[in-house]
Amino acid sequence: MTWESLKILAVVPARGGSQGIPRKNLSHVGGLSLIGHAAKVATALPWIDHAIISTDDAEMLEEGKRYGLEAPFVRPSELAQDLTSAAETWRHAWFTCEDYYHCRFDLSIWLQPTTPLRTPEEVEQTVRALVEGKHHAAATVSRVPGHFTPQKILTLNKEGVLQYFDQAGANHTARQTIPSYYYRNGLCYAVTRSTLLEKGSIIEEDCVGVIIDRPLVNIDDPIELAFANLLHQSTLNPILT
Repeated sequence: MTWESLKILAVVPARGGSQGIPRKNLSHVGGLSLIGHAAKVATALPWIDHAIISTDDAEMLEEGKRYGLEAPFVRPSELAQDLTSAAETWRHAWFTCEDYYHCRFDLSIWLQPTTPLRTPEEVEQTVRALVEGKHHAAATVSRVPGHFTPQKILTLNKEGVLQYFDQAGANHTARQTIPSYYYRNGLCYAVTRSTLLEKGSIIEEDCVGVIIDRPLVNIDDPIELAFANLLHQSTLNPILT
């Protein structure tokens, strides 16, 4: 099935290695693996033509298939290293899937398992922002808390004396006067074919931000995994409401 007459590929990236949590993508939040969470959202969206897992790991490949993801290839080991970029992995998945499915995808979405508390509606909102706004890419973002903005971050000089990172910070005694800043939360990326495959970029040019105005967690260490489980049980989690 197509959405807006577009061929759309969903990619769930899940390499076997990880630093903070061994085999992180098989970790559970709310009784479901991180891969399972991403797969359930991807397979719930009828306008996605193919939802696939990109992994170098046999167990993770089977976990993806268990929850409805297609597995048209095994990711090469050279694209599953600590320093491998997301763009490289995404490009490989895109080209390989076009060969495998004998079609040309107009755009693709990237659903990191490490942000498990997404909803199908938020993913659709991201794609809609790209398509209807005629942008090259879209990425979900969250607001940076006021005390983490450049105006409030401090540095230490050689004498151990605190200084403002941004000297203008001294003028912002009330957080309401601080400009809004945003960080990528990993919930969803969407990109057009030409932007990723021909230019090799995602957010470098004309990437619209989709603000997710609720608590999220992007899991990288055991504390964040514990927080994700706590948040999953919370009334703040739209999955449960």
